[in-house]
Amino acid sequence: MDILKIENLSKVYGKGETAVTALDDVSFSVKKGEFLAIIGPSGSGKSTLLHMLGGVDRPSIGKVLVDNTDIYQLNETQLAIFRRRQIGLIYQFYNLIPVLTVEENITLPLLLDEHKVDQRQFDNIVQTLNLQKRLSHLPNQLSGGQQQRVSIGRALISNPAIMLADEPTGNLDSKNSGEIVDLLKMFNKTYNQTLIIITHDERIALQADRVISIQDGRIAKDEVIRP
Repeated sequence: MDILKIENLSKVYGKGETAVTALDDVSFSVKKGEFLAIIGPSGSGKSTLLHMLGGVDRPSIGKVLVDNTDIYQLNETQLAIFRRRQIGLIYQFYNLIPVLTVEENITLPLLLDEHKVDQRQFDNIVQTLNLQKRLSHLPNQLSGGQQQRVSIGRALISNPAIMLADEPTGNLDSKNSGEIVDLLKMFNKTYNQTLIIITHDERIALQADRVISIQDGRIAKDEVIRP
Protein backbone atom coordinates (compact mmCIF):
# COMPACT_ATOMS: atom_id res chain seq x y z
CA MET A 1 0.00 0.00 0.00
CA ASP A 2 1.29 3.47 -0.92
CA ILE A 3 1.49 5.71 2.14
CA LEU A 4 2.84 8.65 0.10
CA LYS A 5 2.13 9.79 -3.46
CA ILE A 6 3.87 12.70 -5.16
CA GLU A 7 2.25 13.92 -8.37
CA ASN A 8 3.89 16.41 -10.76
CA LEU A 9 5.47 18.40 -7.94
CA SER A 10 7.16 21.68 -8.88
CA LYS A 11 8.45 24.62 -6.88
CA VAL A 12 9.47 27.94 -8.42
CA TYR A 13 10.92 30.78 -6.35
CA GLY A 14 10.61 34.32 -7.71
CA LYS A 15 9.08 35.55 -10.97
CA GLY A 16 10.14 36.46 -14.47
CA GLU A 17 13.85 36.57 -15.24
CA THR A 18 14.78 36.01 -11.59
CA ALA A 19 12.66 32.87 -11.22
CA VAL A 20 14.49 29.80 -9.93
CA THR A 21 13.02 26.31 -10.40
CA ALA A 22 13.93 24.26 -7.31
CA LEU A 23 11.74 21.27 -8.20
CA ASP A 24 10.63 20.38 -11.71
CA ASP A 25 7.72 17.95 -12.27
CA VAL A 26 8.69 15.31 -9.68
CA SER A 27 6.48 12.22 -9.28
CA PHE A 28 6.96 9.05 -7.21
CA SER A 29 5.27 6.98 -4.52
CA VAL A 30 6.42 5.33 -1.28
CA LYS A 31 4.99 2.15 0.22
CA LYS A 32 4.10 1.84 3.90
CA GLY A 33 7.14 0.62 5.86
CA GLU A 34 9.61 1.49 3.09
CA PHE A 35 13.02 3.02 3.85
CA LEU A 36 13.79 5.55 1.12
CA ALA A 37 16.96 7.63 0.79
CA ILE A 38 16.97 10.79 -1.32
CA ILE A 39 20.40 11.96 -2.40
CA GLY A 40 21.81 14.75 -4.52
CA PRO A 41 24.42 17.52 -4.53
CA SER A 42 23.90 20.85 -2.78
CA GLY A 43 21.31 22.91 -4.63
CA SER A 44 19.78 19.88 -6.34
CA GLY A 45 16.36 20.41 -4.73
CA LYS A 46 16.39 17.55 -2.23
CA SER A 47 15.79 19.74 0.84
CA THR A 48 13.06 21.63 -1.00
CA LEU A 49 11.46 18.27 -1.77
CA LEU A 50 11.59 17.26 1.90
CA HIS A 51 9.90 20.53 2.91
CA MET A 52 7.13 19.78 0.40
CA LEU A 53 6.70 16.24 1.72
CA GLY A 54 6.58 17.50 5.30
CA GLY A 55 3.97 20.18 4.70
CA VAL A 56 6.46 22.91 5.59
CA ASP A 57 6.42 24.75 2.24
CA ARG A 58 3.67 24.72 -0.38
CA PRO A 59 4.46 23.64 -3.96
CA SER A 60 3.87 25.87 -6.97
CA ILE A 61 2.17 22.99 -8.78
CA GLY A 62 1.43 19.37 -7.94
CA LYS A 63 0.09 17.17 -5.18
CA VAL A 64 1.40 15.50 -2.04
CA LEU A 65 -0.89 12.76 -0.74
CA VAL A 66 -0.09 11.31 2.68
CA ASP A 67 -2.24 8.31 3.58
CA ASN A 68 -4.71 9.45 0.87
CA THR A 69 -4.94 13.01 2.24
CA ASP A 70 -4.01 15.75 -0.26
CA ILE A 71 -2.18 17.86 2.31
CA TYR A 72 -2.10 21.04 0.26
CA GLN A 73 -5.89 21.09 0.00
CA LEU A 74 -5.89 21.73 3.76
CA ASN A 75 -5.96 25.25 5.17
CA GLU A 76 -3.04 26.45 7.29
CA THR A 77 -4.57 25.38 10.60
CA GLN A 78 -5.58 21.95 9.28
CA LEU A 79 -2.14 21.50 7.72
CA ALA A 80 -0.36 22.37 10.98
CA ILE A 81 -2.44 19.80 12.86
CA PHE A 82 -1.93 17.16 10.17
CA ARG A 83 1.83 17.79 10.11
CA ARG A 84 2.04 17.48 13.89
CA ARG A 85 0.10 14.20 13.94
CA GLN A 86 1.18 12.46 10.75
CA ILE A 87 4.67 13.75 9.86
CA GLY A 88 7.64 13.06 12.13
CA LEU A 89 10.40 15.53 11.27
CA ILE A 90 14.05 15.07 12.27
CA TYR A 91 16.48 17.89 11.47
CA GLN A 92 20.26 18.11 11.26
CA PHE A 93 20.39 20.64 14.11
CA TYR A 94 17.77 18.89 16.28
CA ASN A 95 15.36 21.89 16.68
CA LEU A 96 14.67 21.10 20.33
CA ILE A 97 12.99 23.67 22.60
CA PRO A 98 15.86 24.84 24.87
CA VAL A 99 13.70 25.60 27.93
CA LEU A 100 11.94 22.20 27.88
CA THR A 101 13.31 19.00 29.41
CA VAL A 102 13.95 15.85 27.41
CA GLU A 103 10.60 14.43 28.52
CA GLU A 104 8.76 17.64 27.60
CA ASN A 105 10.47 17.86 24.19
CA ILE A 106 9.53 14.27 23.33
CA THR A 107 5.89 14.61 24.41
CA LEU A 108 5.42 18.13 22.97
CA PRO A 109 3.37 17.06 19.89
CA LEU A 110 0.88 15.25 22.15
CA LEU A 111 0.69 18.13 24.62
CA LEU A 112 0.00 20.60 21.79
CA ASP A 113 -2.88 18.34 20.71
CA GLU A 114 -4.06 18.02 24.33
CA HIS A 115 -3.67 14.25 24.02
CA LYS A 116 -2.77 12.05 26.94
CA VAL A 117 0.66 10.44 26.80
CA ASP A 118 0.59 6.66 26.41
CA GLN A 119 3.02 5.85 29.21
CA ARG A 120 3.85 2.40 27.88
CA GLN A 121 4.69 3.76 24.44
CA PHE A 122 6.68 6.64 25.95
CA ASP A 123 8.67 4.28 28.19
CA ASN A 124 9.37 1.97 25.24
CA ILE A 125 10.65 4.82 23.07
CA VAL A 126 12.79 6.28 25.86
CA GLN A 127 14.29 2.90 26.67
CA THR A 128 15.04 2.14 23.04
CA LEU A 129 16.74 5.53 22.68
CA ASN A 130 18.63 5.02 25.98
CA LEU A 131 17.37 8.29 27.44
CA GLN A 132 15.98 6.97 30.75
CA LYS A 133 18.56 8.87 32.81
CA ARG A 134 18.22 12.11 30.85
CA LEU A 135 14.48 12.84 31.08
CA SER A 136 14.88 15.87 33.39
CA HIS A 137 17.84 17.32 31.48
CA LEU A 138 17.64 20.37 29.21
CA PRO A 139 18.98 20.15 25.63
CA ASN A 140 22.15 22.12 26.48
CA GLN A 141 23.02 19.44 29.04
CA LEU A 142 23.09 16.74 26.34
CA SER A 143 25.61 15.64 23.74
CA GLY A 144 24.78 16.04 20.05
CA GLY A 145 23.97 12.35 19.73
CA GLN A 146 21.63 12.51 22.73
CA GLN A 147 19.89 15.60 21.34
CA GLN A 148 19.28 13.79 18.06
CA ARG A 149 17.85 10.83 19.98
CA VAL A 150 15.39 13.22 21.65
CA SER A 151 14.34 14.57 18.26
CA ILE A 152 13.76 10.99 17.07
CA GLY A 153 11.59 10.35 20.13
CA ARG A 154 9.59 13.51 19.43
CA ALA A 155 9.11 12.45 15.80
CA LEU A 156 7.83 9.00 16.84
CA ILE A 157 5.58 9.83 19.79
CA SER A 158 2.50 10.52 17.63
CA ASN A 159 2.86 7.31 15.56
CA PRO A 160 3.23 9.34 12.35
CA ALA A 161 2.41 8.04 8.89
CA ILE A 162 5.88 9.10 7.70
CA MET A 163 9.15 9.95 9.40
CA LEU A 164 11.28 12.47 7.48
CA ALA A 165 14.94 12.99 8.37
CA ASP A 166 16.89 15.88 6.83
CA GLU A 167 20.64 15.10 7.03
CA PRO A 168 20.09 13.56 10.50
CA THR A 169 23.78 12.72 10.94
CA GLY A 170 25.22 15.87 9.36
CA ASN A 171 26.14 17.42 12.72
CA LEU A 172 27.49 14.25 14.38
CA ASP A 173 30.78 12.34 14.53
CA SER A 174 31.06 8.95 12.85
CA LYS A 175 30.28 6.92 16.01
CA ASN A 176 27.10 8.85 16.81
CA SER A 177 26.15 8.91 13.11
CA GLY A 178 26.26 5.13 12.96
CA GLU A 179 24.18 4.81 16.13
CA ILE A 180 21.52 7.23 14.87
CA VAL A 181 21.20 5.44 11.52
CA ASP A 182 20.96 2.09 13.29
CA LEU A 183 18.17 3.45 15.50
CA LEU A 184 16.24 4.80 12.52
CA LYS A 185 16.62 1.48 10.72
CA MET A 186 15.45 -0.37 13.82
CA PHE A 187 12.27 1.72 14.09
CA ASN A 188 11.72 1.23 10.36
CA LYS A 189 12.02 -2.58 10.49
CA THR A 190 10.62 -3.34 13.95
CA TYR A 191 7.64 -0.97 13.84
CA ASN A 192 7.13 -0.83 10.06
CA GLN A 193 7.72 2.92 10.31
CA THR A 194 7.95 4.53 6.87
CA LEU A 195 11.27 6.39 6.74
CA ILE A 196 12.59 8.93 4.24
CA ILE A 197 16.12 10.25 4.73
CA ILE A 198 17.64 13.18 2.86
CA THR A 199 21.40 12.67 2.83
CA HIS A 200 24.57 13.39 0.91
CA ASP A 201 26.25 10.34 2.48
CA GLU A 202 26.14 7.41 0.06
CA ARG A 203 27.05 4.98 2.87
CA ILE A 204 23.77 5.86 4.57
CA ALA A 205 21.83 5.82 1.31
CA LEU A 206 22.99 2.31 0.46
CA GLN A 207 21.41 0.99 3.68
CA ALA A 208 17.96 2.01 2.42
CA ASP A 209 15.49 -0.15 0.51
CA ARG A 210 15.49 2.35 -2.34
CA VAL A 211 17.47 5.40 -3.44
CA ILE A 212 16.18 8.37 -5.42
CA SER A 213 18.82 10.70 -6.88
CA ILE A 214 17.81 14.34 -7.43
CA GLN A 215 19.68 16.57 -9.86
CA ASP A 216 18.67 20.07 -11.00
CA GLY A 217 15.26 19.65 -9.41
CA ARG A 218 14.38 16.44 -11.25
CA ILE A 219 14.64 12.73 -10.51
CA ALA A 220 17.83 11.50 -12.17
CA LYS A 221 17.57 7.91 -10.91
CA ASP A 222 15.14 5.79 -8.87
CA GLU A 223 16.82 2.56 -7.85
CA VAL A 224 15.62 -0.33 -5.68
CA ILE A 225 18.49 -1.54 -3.48
CA ARG A 226 16.68 -4.37 -1.68
CA PRO A 227 13.19 -5.46 -2.82
